[in-house]
Amino acid sequence: MTTKNKPFEKEEVRRDTPADKGKSASREWFDSILFAVVAATLIRWLFFEAFTIPTPSMENSLLVGDFLFVSKLHYGTRTPKTPLQVPLTHQTIWGTNIPSYSDAIQLPQYRLPGFSEVQRGEVVVFNYPPEQQHPVDLRTNYIKRCVGIPGDSLIIRDAQVIVNGTALPNPARMENEYFVSTTTAVNEDKVFKENGVSEYYSYSETFNDSIPANDESGYIVYTTEAIAATLKEYDFVRDVRVVKASADYVEPGLYPQSGLFKWNRDNYGPVVVPAEGMTISMSPENIAMYKDVIKNYEGNENVVVDGNKISVAGKAIESYTFKQDYYFMMGDNRHNSMDSRYFGFVPMDHIVGKAVFVWMSIDPSPTSIVNKIRWNRLFRVIE
Repeated sequence: MTTKNKPFEKEEVRRDTPADKGKSASREWFDSILFAVVAATLIRWLFFEAFTIPTPSMENSLLVGDFLFVSKLHYGTRTPKTPLQVPLTHQTIWGTNIPSYSDAIQLPQYRLPGFSEVQRGEVVVFNYPPEQQHPVDLRTNYIKRCVGIPGDSLIIRDAQVIVNGTALPNPARMENEYFVSTTTAVNEDKVFKENGVSEYYSYSETFNDSIPANDESGYIVYTTEAIAATLKEYDFVRDVRVVKASADYVEPGLYPQSGLFKWNRDNYGPVVVPAEGMTISMSPENIAMYKDVIKNYEGNENVVVDGNKISVAGKAIESYTFKQDYYFMMGDNRHNSMDSRYFGFVPMDHIVGKAVFVWMSIDPSPTSIVNKIRWNRLFRVIE
């Protein structure tokens, strides 16, 4: 059998040059990084976000150095209001004071359906309402416990929160302020730190207008009832007593900062938490209590408050109907928390999500490197 010679067929083989290989590797890196950034941005916006606890206002429930995940699905994810923003930033670019966003474009904000409504007793992350210099979705994140939901009548008497006539259960690890009267100076590291007291001050070094002047020596400590009982067992401790403001003491700086209300942090209210569709009359007390809400959080234009009169868009009003729900938030460290007693109600459109669990906890001032990580707090469910 014979074969017929065929013309030689030239097979073209493309060989990658070093330049081509370099471009391909760069392109792969770029694609990988872009995918990671887009995926992380979507997860952060839609599902959950990581936060850290910077202040002791929620102690002893949450500690400084706790890292936690906050679910945005529980209350419903908010659609972006400020689209012109560097991905994975908040107010500034990492490590700088350079703004990470432009407010040249502001979109209407909506909330996707969630699993549940905000409930009393839940630990909630929200944007700090009075921070008017930033758009709503880029205001500083705060974390507190919700103690009042829309429509609630709330009052604090002798440091006990009462909602709709019923005492609200106190958080299991809530901290109070105590005066520890001692007969001698204390080894602070051994007595306080080893017992889990993160904040303490020598009574002679601090001013406290809630404690009557006395010649006792001692310490101001912020701690739980159980730890306070432990401190009382030391033989050099005369007494441990809760620090509370008397009902007749008027504390400056409380919301709504009006002479009509003679309140303090332990004796506050009553206040009614605004609810969407709730209508109030414009009495002097209601104007003082709700003027900031009407002016700053309801989307009204040209709100003018003149003594006991208030006008919206140039028209004097005798009553007002709220356009969204509001909440009353408090820290578990009741005497060391910037919360609704000081800045007022939290609007629904400022709610970020529900704090779910602690995934990491790092002690900012450990006694040794070995104790840097608080192993007993890892993956702790937030209650």
